[in-house]
Formats: sequence, C-alpha cells, structure tokens
Amino acid sequence: MNAIDSPVPAEQTSYMFLSEVIAEDRIRKALEQGQFENLEGMGKPLPHDEAAHLPPEIRLAYRMLKTSGYIDDPKALEKEIVRVQDLLEHLEDESERYRQMQKLEVLTMRMERVTGRPVRLDDDYYDRVVHRVRVSEK
Repeated sequence: MNAIDSPVPAEQTSYMFLSEVIAEDRIRKALEQGQFENLEGMGKPLPHDEAAHLPPEIRLAYRMLKTSGYIDDPKALEKEIVRVQDLLEHLEDESERYRQMQKLEVLTMRMERVTGRPVRLDDDYYDRVVHRVRVSEK
C-alpha cells in the first residue's frame, strides 16, 4: 500500500512519516479484525510510568538510557550493595577483599547520586572489614 491508497487522509500524510502511515494502517486493520478485544490486562490500570515526571520529549531517551544501563536503578543498586557486603564478610583473600571494598565504595557513590542523599553503611560492619584488610608496603 502506498501513501495514495492509505486510509489516512492526504492532508495528514503530508506531515506524517511513512512509518506512521504504515503503523496507523496496521492498527486500523487489527481493530477491524477484532485483535484488540479480550487482551490480557484489558480494563486494568496501566503500570506506573517512572518517566511520568519527565517532559514528554525526553521520556523515550530516558527509557532507552535506563534500558541500556546508563541510568541506575536504586533497587538494583541496593541489592548489589547488600551482595557485596555479604561477600566481604566471607572473603579470605586480601586482594579480592580490597577490590570488593573499592566496588562497594563506587556503588555507594552511585546510590548517593541517584537518591540525592548520603548512604550510611553499618559503621561497625565497615570498620570490621577495613580492620581485616592489611595494606602492603610496596
């Protein structure tokens, strides 16, 4: 189907991209065939849009960056911090322990950047781990 045969009025196709014309045509055909009836979740509210607070023109970019891992998810960061803390508690290798402490420091800085507030680790726990790490004199 070309733009001339399109069910979209000609005055609209002048400013619509070809992909929009094709999408509109496919949606119209699906509606006519009843493909949008009895869909899963029909009549239920949409899930919360975490980008709703952003201006509409940057929402797509935000979602793409978040999906690609360039924007941190606070819940995922919190899980990773807990995982690294648990790992530190049981590590015997000093160099690996030091590397995980550096990772923990980076994770807490990222969490502080995302949440806008300081992250407080259990001071007693952190002191115990730091005390166990010996710094070599190389």
